[in-house]
Order: sequence, then structure tokens, then C-alpha cells
Amino acid sequence: VTKKVALPEINMNNPHNMWTDVDQKLIYQTQWFDTKLTVFDRTTGKLVRNLEVGESPGHVMTRVDTDQVHVSINGGGEVVELSPGAKGIDRRIATQHPGEKQSQPHAHWMSHDGHIMVTPNSNSNDSTRVDIPSGAIADKTPTGFLPIASSIMPDASKYYVSNYLGSTITCISIGPAACRSGNALVPTKTINLLLGGASLANYDPVTRAGFSTSGGLPIQTPVSPNGKFVITAATLTGTITIIDTATDELVKVLPCSAGCHGVNFGAKKGGGYYAYVASKFSNDLIVLDPDPNDDGNVADASIVGRVLLTVDEDSDAKTDDTVTANAGMGGQGVLAIPLVYNGWVQKLPQGWKKELTEKQLNPIK
Repeated sequence: VTKKVALPEINMNNPHNMWTDVDQKLIYQTQWFDTKLTVFDRTTGKLVRNLEVGESPGHVMTRVDTDQVHVSINGGGEVVELSPGAKGIDRRIATQHPGEKQSQPHAHWMSHDGHIMVTPNSNSNDSTRVDIPSGAIADKTPTGFLPIASSIMPDASKYYVSNYLGSTITCISIGPAACRSGNALVPTKTINLLLGGASLANYDPVTRAGFSTSGGLPIQTPVSPNGKFVITAATLTGTITIIDTATDELVKVLPCSAGCHGVNFGAKKGGGYYAYVASKFSNDLIVLDPDPNDDGNVADASIVGRVLLTVDEDSDAKTDDTVTANAGMGGQGVLAIPLVYNGWVQKLPQGWKKELTEKQLNPIK
């Protein structure tokens, strides 16, 4: 750890999830127990601005074609679109039709061209697909119970929604049927994360007996930049699940830390990717290599490192405040710099691009 940012002048209230701008200089940080989006300088840790956006802002991403900022309003029924740098609100995009039940979107995702947004609607048990240029709802699809996070394939052919209280993942096609069910392509598919007849009704959170191969209460669930895997953090069972997008089946489960919650991908030096996993009730950040030899097979996926997040009095890390309680607590979100997802990686400044391989710069070429 090199720095710890608290921004005491605004009393950040439950910072939840992050993203960055096209130059990788600003950090956009939602305050989930509040009404604000915070912007701070990634290098200096200094506050840039603190904007009112709506009740319980959950997740934040940028639109690759304009660098506008999108924030899901988890306590309402919309996603707020802000100008580049989050200097002001440009429009509010509804995630339900007039008269429908309030959707309360949480971890939305954007497509590689900035034209599609999908939201998991935690209050209405469905997912909204939005045509971003027009702001119109293109489709609404039923999901499992309490959908909480989503991620789009790098070619925008399909997307995945984690159903928190259902312990399932819903695969949803964006155009022609693209979800794999055996030898057939289908419009939607439910992927069960509880294997071997497991039941949450009998789950023992102390021993976790029988649940080492299951994903109970799945949360963040990004697709890898090359489109090969879906990595999901399961908070109840303390596990990390891996889905093969070629079969849309659960193929591997690895152990996680207490309160496993946040996942995002970053570039591995020399090629490939790491998945970084944050946990709410642990002071470590897990580093997962889903495909060490880059052969498309997760059989050798493994945890390759852990980063201790606690900063004590002997640390050289720069801090802007002191911890008064719960110094060992972990995190809900995680972000790797530079952004390496398809669409975003091609817009990186040259200084970042030169650090990446050709395959990382063109992950689905």
C-alpha cells in the first residue's frame, strides 16, 4: 500500500465502487450510504469535487465514446449521466417504464462502444438494457431474485447478471441467441452456483461444510477482457466462482476471504490478466490468475498473491487521516489501473499502452 485516501473534509460515507477517466487521472468514487459521487486525483489523493447525484449511488462507469460518467442510483430508479470529469449532471436515464415498480439498479455495465448499458434491478427482479444515445429502454428481462451486478461480453453479444438471493447467474443475449445451453444457443440461461445438491437452508457459516464448491450470495461478476471467463465473488460462502463463457457453465471454485464482494480485472505484465478480489470483512486483497498459461483453460486457475491493506504506524504509506475504528476492515469495490476492458483499453494514453502486449491492447481481435 502506497497511499490511503479518506478525504476527511467531506467525511466519505461508505465508499462503494470506483472507476476512472480516459486519462486514468481521476478516481470516481460512489458513496453508497449517502447521495454523492466523489472525484479525487489518483496520484495526489486530493479532492476534486463532491456532487449530489441521488439516493444510494452504487456503481460508476464511463462511456467510452464520450468519457461521460454513469452512476447507478440504487435508492431510486435511474442511472445519472454526468459530463466528463463529473462536472455536472447531463441527464437522468430511467431504468423502468412509467408506472412500473421502482427498479433500484445497482452494478450496471457499459458496452465497448458506449451504446449499451445494462442494469441489474434489485427491487424488481429483472434487468434493463438501455440504448444510451437515445436514453430509451431497449429491453427488460426477468432474472433471479435480487439481481445485484452485471457485466457485458467484450463483443456485446450477451451479458451476465448475478442474482444475490438466488445464488445464480442469468445469461442474457443482447441480439441473436448467444447463451450456451448444451449444444444449443438460447436467449437466456440460468447458471446455478450451488453444486452437488447444496442448499443454503442448511448452510453453516462457521464450518462451511459442503460449500467449498458453491457460490452462495454472488455479488460482483465481471467478464474477463478477452471474453473467456466470468469471475464472481460469493459473499456468503467465501468463494470465487469461474464460469466458462464458451459453455456458460460453472467450471471452477476457489476460496476467498470473509465477505468476498468486489472483482475487477487488470493487466498482467507480459500478457494475460489478473482478477483482483476485495472482501468486506478481511484486510487482504486477493490476486487471482484465472489462466496462467493463457490457453483458455481455467484448470490451472489459482490465487497467486494477497495484498495486506492495513496501514500501521510503521508503514511508509501516505495517509490523509487516522483510523479511529475497525482498522482491519476490507473493501467492497476494487479497480485496477489502467483500464484493460475492450473499448477502454484502446483509448488509453500512450504511456499506458506501451506497457501492454498486443493481445491486451486488442483483447478480442
